Amino acid sequence: VFCLCSTSRQLIPALGALSSRQKHSLPDLPYDYGALEPHISAKIMQLHHSKHHAAYVHNLNVTEEKYKEALAKGDVTAQVALQPALKFNGGGHINHSIFWTNLSPNGGGEPKGELLEAIKRDFGSFAKFKEKLTAVSLSVQGSGWGWLGFNKEWGHLQIAACSNQDPLQGTTGLIPLLGIDVWEHAYYLQYENVRPDYLKAIWNVINWENVSERYMACKK
Repeated sequence: VFCLCSTSRQLIPALGALSSRQKHSLPDLPYDYGALEPHISAKIMQLHHSKHHAAYVHNLNVTEEKYKEALAKGDVTAQVALQPALKFNGGGHINHSIFWTNLSPNGGGEPKGELLEAIKRDFGSFAKFKEKLTAVSLSVQGSGWGWLGFNKEWGHLQIAACSNQDPLQGTTGLIPLLGIDVWEHAYYLQYENVRPDYLKAIWNVINWENVSERYMACKK
């Protein structure tokens, strides 16, 4: 359980939550590892989910325990030193938990209904939106994410990029709707260093029903 620090926009454990929380766990995928082939291979999905995401979950639990001990001891130096690990592993857990639901073997095509109308309103057309999110995801230097987010203040959709595992909401204030993971572990075994090919392929498995549900929840 996290709260957002308004000054640093870093994820930090809520003090009361640490004493009563259950440990974070790796979410099950809603499909088999090979279900997204040929666009994303089973080998990538297995490593990405069972190794990389699992590592974020494990390290987050370990770091939260250390943070709990530092709180109990009143060790402010240790609390500050643990912030980067909380942000990195917490962000990795949040981002991937969204990412898996953003994908589907029955995905692809275009969204429908109010989400499509919002995309046309805010980006001109679905094609322009797709082009812009692809370009932003491609331009991430090193590791990070391309995102479609919802600006609750203005009621509009926005595209943004985040470095490493920085969580979208904690970094930009946008509510995440659709995330594209551009860490090399998300594509290198299949697409090697050709990130554009991966970004072209991933549109075939985007779960627009899930993205639409997230959008409608934001509107409420």
